[in-house]
Amino acid sequence: MISVLIVDDQRLVRAGLRMLCAADEDMTVAGEASNGVDAVALAAELDPDVILMDLRMPGLDGIGATQQIVKAGRRARILVLTTFDDDDHLYPALAAGASGFFVKDTEPAELLGAIRRIAEGEMVFTPELLRRVVDRAVIGGIADTAVTEKVPLTDRESQVLALLAEGKSNQEIADTLHLGVTTVKTHVANLMSKTGCDNRVRLAVYHLQNVQ
Repeated sequence: MISVLIVDDQRLVRAGLRMLCAADEDMTVAGEASNGVDAVALAAELDPDVILMDLRMPGLDGIGATQQIVKAGRRARILVLTTFDDDDHLYPALAAGASGFFVKDTEPAELLGAIRRIAEGEMVFTPELLRRVVDRAVIGGIADTAVTEKVPLTDRESQVLALLAEGKSNQEIADTLHLGVTTVKTHVANLMSKTGCDNRVRLAVYHLQNVQ
């Protein structure tokens, strides 16, 4: 069961997200916060798996709250959910330690899928946002890559890497290549080991720099 903390200063938004998450058999809503200060406190008290974090809130905003939660070493992974998808919000959120970034008009099923992926350790974005992240290549230390030389990959690893760089989830990669999800996870782990990239964004950057 994935426990979710909802952080948003708008009561109706929190109510909608609570209904969406509570209706999913794999999720439970651990709590709600209307500002960044309460979010930091509840992250420590409730120890959720995933935090849905708004950015613009009174007092301590979402970026500041994300920084504090990550700095404190909480296990919760943070998915930013905001109205604004411009670079002025995207890159600071990722640099603060967020594991994903979605806009609030995302389809409900897509958001639920993103929560699951975040809980499993993935970094998640819409394909459009991922492309912007990869094109920029360096996001405040989050997507930089120390790997500059191309390393040999198997044909299957190359296929997995290309699909990962498109923003596809492990399940989507598995469906496309007719593989098991566990097999895909093994390929992703091998890709990280071979390239020295410790997350999916860095792998996408590596693909852009060394494969395309």
